[in-house]
Amino acid sequence: MQSGFATGEPISHGAGRMLTHVLPVRSLLLAIFMIMAGSGFLSTLIAIRLEQDGASAITIGIVATAYFAGLIAGSLRVPRLLARVGHIRSFAAFVTLFSASSLTYALTLYAPMWVALRFVDGFVMSGVFVCLESWLNKKASPASRSAILASYMVVLYSGQAGGQFLLNLADNSPSLPFMLSAILLSLATLPVVLTYMDQPEQEPLAPFSARKLYQASPLGIVGTVATGAMLGAFYALGAVYVSRTGMDVALVALFTFVVIAGGVALQWPLGLLSDRVDRRKVILGCFAGVVALSTGMYLVAGNSAATIVLGGLFGGFAFTLYPLCVAHTNDHLEDDHRVGASGGLVLAYSVGAVAGPLTGSLGMMLIGPGGLFAAIGAIALIALGFSLWRMANSAPVPEEDQQSFRAHPRTTPMVAVLEEEDQPPETP
Repeated sequence: MQSGFATGEPISHGAGRMLTHVLPVRSLLLAIFMIMAGSGFLSTLIAIRLEQDGASAITIGIVATAYFAGLIAGSLRVPRLLARVGHIRSFAAFVTLFSASSLTYALTLYAPMWVALRFVDGFVMSGVFVCLESWLNKKASPASRSAILASYMVVLYSGQAGGQFLLNLADNSPSLPFMLSAILLSLATLPVVLTYMDQPEQEPLAPFSARKLYQASPLGIVGTVATGAMLGAFYALGAVYVSRTGMDVALVALFTFVVIAGGVALQWPLGLLSDRVDRRKVILGCFAGVVALSTGMYLVAGNSAATIVLGGLFGGFAFTLYPLCVAHTNDHLEDDHRVGASGGLVLAYSVGAVAGPLTGSLGMMLIGPGGLFAAIGAIALIALGFSLWRMANSAPVPEEDQQSFRAHPRTTPMVAVLEEEDQPPETP
């Protein structure tokens, strides 16, 4: 998206134009913000509560794995439900289940029950994303797609990052954060169920198979799986790492916030750099950065200031890898294959995220808290080696054939539909 600086127009005019594009979908953006504020901190809170209850790293990893398994199941089953029931009813059902699940955590610390609840959370979260992203796509015109996608990114990550500070309320009442999560999730239904917007038609999106994706872009799919494993391990056990190195809940919240903020901050500059050079070099550099920063996180465990600074840089490199791998894959595909490829890459990311928590928990069990980042660094090192092998055995994509980088979240294939700017505008 071009800014006022790029076009030469006054910034106020550019901001006003963006506001004009975003206002028609403000209710959806508000719902997204509230959902992420109410749910984005749950993985951190659940890890902390299990840790305080004496659960092992393996148990915490299994609970986290259930969430990503639910995401995979939801991505496969939700489209059929939407086609049968409709977006508004489906959205209300998904959020109601999520709200009920959040309250149930406050009633029991029985780990097998939490495994089931996290699976439900992942399933309904997949449904929420598909509903809202379908709606955003319906309301987007060729002129407004960039503004809507950028706004979606801002509210999604702002809600997720800001919600981390609700963790600080657990000191006075351990159940209070779960209750606030349920309240925010319940209120998020109001902007959607009261909307005047027409429901979108759910079009089937057939994802590429893993074999086709690998044939098109080996580095794209391997990098995506590795990124899913690294971030899955971080989301599952990052709070446990911080807690076991002696930092309190307030610092856990700050650490998670900084990692997410770093992930947002570096996506654009690294993405723009990848448009100007062989994109594989930037992917290689990001994996190398994750290896170096993971090593640093292992060595500075217990130093709160260093942990937070390195965490922000870690988030910057690690979070950028998924959109870079998507862009690299798209460089090898025709336009009409990119949405299907996005569906396959989302599934590949989720498969990696299922394995990540178990890998990270094994590392912590073997060598202590720093074992989480030892495991993450090992995954990044393997991907780094694969990147070097691909660069040595294949030619780069010509610069003129590279697609423009687009920062986007790791949610559903509907984000890829929202990115397409060559679609015809809506009929009034």
